Amino acid sequence: MRILVVHNYYQEAGGEDEVFRAEVALLREHGHEVSTLTTENGAVHGLRSLLAARDAVWSVGFQRRLRECLRQTRPDVVHFHNTFFRVSPAAYYACRDAGVPVVQTLHNYRLVCPSATFYRGGRACEDCIGRTVALPGIRHGCYRSSRGQTAVVAGMLTAHRWLGTWQQSVDAYIAMTEFARAKFIAGGLPAEKIAIKPNFCPVDPGIGHGAGGYALFVGRLSPEKGVETLMSAWRRLGGTVPLYVVGDGPLGPVVEEFVGKTERCHWLGRQPKEKVLALMREAQLLVLPSECYEMFPLVLAEASAAGLPVIGSRHGSIGAIIDDGRTGLHVRPGAPDDLASKVEWAFSHPRELAAMRTNARAAFEARYTPDVNYELLMGIYDRARNGAVV
Repeated sequence: MRILVVHNYYQEAGGEDEVFRAEVALLREHGHEVSTLTTENGAVHGLRSLLAARDAVWSVGFQRRLRECLRQTRPDVVHFHNTFFRVSPAAYYACRDAGVPVVQTLHNYRLVCPSATFYRGGRACEDCIGRTVALPGIRHGCYRSSRGQTAVVAGMLTAHRWLGTWQQSVDAYIAMTEFARAKFIAGGLPAEKIAIKPNFCPVDPGIGHGAGGYALFVGRLSPEKGVETLMSAWRRLGGTVPLYVVGDGPLGPVVEEFVGKTERCHWLGRQPKEKVLALMREAQLLVLPSECYEMFPLVLAEASAAGLPVIGSRHGSIGAIIDDGRTGLHVRPGAPDDLASKVEWAFSHPRELAAMRTNARAAFEARYTPDVNYELLMGIYDRARNGAVV
């Protein structure tokens, strides 16, 4: 099969970029002829300029690039990852004009929420879901804390809703959990076009043994990831459980101060993937207290591959992915007392934790391996090409 994969890089590298690269590599490993077409937001800071705002709604320049690429590569399917904002939904129309089916992975909630996170004011927020115009998001300035820039995003969503872009110009969407699929359906995307395919772990680290005796956090150090809840929980634990924090972000200085004052807590900053996987093999727990609706953090698939139980928020996709009591434990979002209690329980019940480790690895082998992911992806491509519903 000839496949064209399109992706818009953000200014800060993240999980979407990793998934894009991993899926391209996976397809090539299976003998497909894969071309890529990428762009990046570069030094543009948001949607302040008229040019950036125009491109977010309809990028003539990228559409022209894509038309030429379609002419040269003649793909059987075009798979989009991120289109925000320099690719824009205009790219779908170039594919439609060329008679090439379109697959769009839904890496975040951008198509139903201007901020893409369902998060505002320290809590999960669904105020804009299902609205023709995302007026609450504009009022609160949910994109980059700017009413003007949020209005551009909301305008893009409204314009393409009126044009029928989401209904008519995408042949198949990929959501990563049933929870996420339900939110997109509530937001107006066609249910019959939304398939479920989780992220996967491209490199099998092998099951670990948790010999390090510590808990691990891996992620962006930002409020929506529950970093403040994490720190409050460990203050309550009073140094009884070691914690390693991997990642960087706007709360980096706060985390640095926290580890300097809290016994047996360590901040490692950003680490290469091999180091993260090694830490997972030796950890006893992964802690993900996110307060937003996560889509499918790659660390969940990686933890599963390492047989690492996860204590995570019970809402959103994290709650859907963790099998409470079998592969990990659920906690209330934004509740440090509940998080501290669950961590204490896990470290005082080694037999139950060992069973969770076995179950987590079994979940990886059943759902998150490259082979399983490849079969799911091929099924979605076939349905898109044949015009079949999910």
